[in-house]
Amino acid sequence: MEWTTVEAEGGAKLSVRLFKPAAPVEGAEDVAVVLVHPYTILGGVQGLLRGMAQGLAERGHRAVTFDMRGAGRSTGRASLTGSSEVGDVVAVCRWVADTLKPRAVLLVGSSAGAPIAGSAVDKVDQVVGYVSIGYPFGLMASILFGRHHDAILKSEKPKLFIMGTKDGFTSVKQL
Repeated sequence: MEWTTVEAEGGAKLSVRLFKPAAPVEGAEDVAVVLVHPYTILGGVQGLLRGMAQGLAERGHRAVTFDMRGAGRSTGRASLTGSSEVGDVVAVCRWVADTLKPRAVLLVGSSAGAPIAGSAVDKVDQVVGYVSIGYPFGLMASILFGRHHDAILKSEKPKLFIMGTKDGFTSVKQL
């Protein structure tokens, strides 16, 4: 595991953690996975995605977690709607593409990190797909994150939405 800092729009310095496979894994494709944490304002930080990142590394993939602006070790201020954080995701994906040089990048967003990641998916050419874990829908989520919905729905890149039946913010019926 390695730490680095990536600069985003507006000068925010993002704390980034890279999880590397200990050894090559037969059959693992050269895809780097960028994981986007839940809503900063509700306590979302990259540490919440550590288990997923470690699991990906154990299976032969490089995984990257990071604190969006205003979270954890990152500087800057969190925005209410996640608009500034889209630039954070883009900056980290570009850093991954330029520095690690994977064949492709997969974006994975968790909770409120899902709509934020969805708004970034078509802004970086190397991003080839998107996974949403617990995408927030409903009235409050639409007020906060509604502006992000169109970006991922209009994207032609492959997408996977994962939803729990007992999610605290969104019901399966709302999907």
